[in-house]
Amino acid sequence: MGVGKVLNEVKPYLYMVLLQVGFSGMYIVSVASLRRGMSHFVLVVYRNLVATLLMAPFALLFERGVRPRMTPLIFLKVMGLVLLEPVLDQNMYYLGAKLTSAGFASALVNILPAVTFIMALLLRMEKLRLRSLHSQAKIFGTVCTVAGAVLMVLYHGPVVQFPWTRGHHHAAAAAAASQSSASWLNGVAMVIGSCVTWAGFFILQSNTLQSYPAEMSLAALICGLGTLMSGAVALVAERGDMSVWAIGFDTRLFTVVYSGIVCSGVAFYVQGIVTQVRGPVFVTAFQPLCMIITTFLGSTILKEETTMGSVIGAAIIVVGLYSLIWGKSKDHHGKPGAAAVAELPTTTPAPAADGKRALAADVETPPVAKCAY
Repeated sequence: MGVGKVLNEVKPYLYMVLLQVGFSGMYIVSVASLRRGMSHFVLVVYRNLVATLLMAPFALLFERGVRPRMTPLIFLKVMGLVLLEPVLDQNMYYLGAKLTSAGFASALVNILPAVTFIMALLLRMEKLRLRSLHSQAKIFGTVCTVAGAVLMVLYHGPVVQFPWTRGHHHAAAAAAASQSSASWLNGVAMVIGSCVTWAGFFILQSNTLQSYPAEMSLAALICGLGTLMSGAVALVAERGDMSVWAIGFDTRLFTVVYSGIVCSGVAFYVQGIVTQVRGPVFVTAFQPLCMIITTFLGSTILKEETTMGSVIGAAIIVVGLYSLIWGKSKDHHGKPGAAAVAELPTTTPAPAADGKRALAADVETPPVAKCAY
């Protein structure tokens, strides 16, 4: 029994490490395909189509008796989730990564927990006690995260030479020189915008799961409706060139299948499970691992440059990230008797194991699920 308990404690960590490896591969292959001319609008459509085909059969089979009745209010919430995540978030992130780099985008996306925390504060879903050490850690972490992001944007500095990138500097510099400062800043704005919409997705999804507690079915609905909505957007955006819809047996097809199965289908479900047990801030705590792997793969495969400003800014963001996570740890451990707790709050508390409503130290927080890029 003791071994089983240890395995249950280790599983969330193992799942998240494997997912970060999967995300790193997605960042690399998607940027490679986008730079070879693939439309990010089309990529989003095909990615969600593959995820729908993967998730729908399992949702119909395993959640037949769990899935509640769809009401107009729930449907409106689902449409809001579709607009935030597949349509806005994925399109903005892909465009941002294309205009900057896979390594830079994976580093900047670490501001996500701080953006979510700030949004929860603005919506009065999170309460701070300024005399509390944990609340001070939240504030310090948020400030550090924002400062690191600003440093990454404003300061570049010299190029960092890794042992495996020696000899590739001139080729990478020539590619970087061809990219204008305006397009790079547009890419930064797209990545930050994707973090804002992703944070909004967290908060709305946590509320939706209160009235529709079927994670796999919700994931299938988001992917399916996301395919239709992003398809309509893509038809309008790419109306002048219908050839962008054609994909062959090359990196574009691999990107679509890989992203749909690993980063939309599997990640939707696995992250939903981990989030219910440990909360969404625990899930985002593993983003720095993805950043490290992506930077290594980007500099090796895509010949991307990594500047000193990006390294310093990313390090500050990581410090702020873990400070925020430590501050949120009280929300997770402060609920006696609750088996599954999420750190991001909503207005409705989760039931405790004894049948009563459990109260967190700072705020009431029910389980939520998380979407992946």
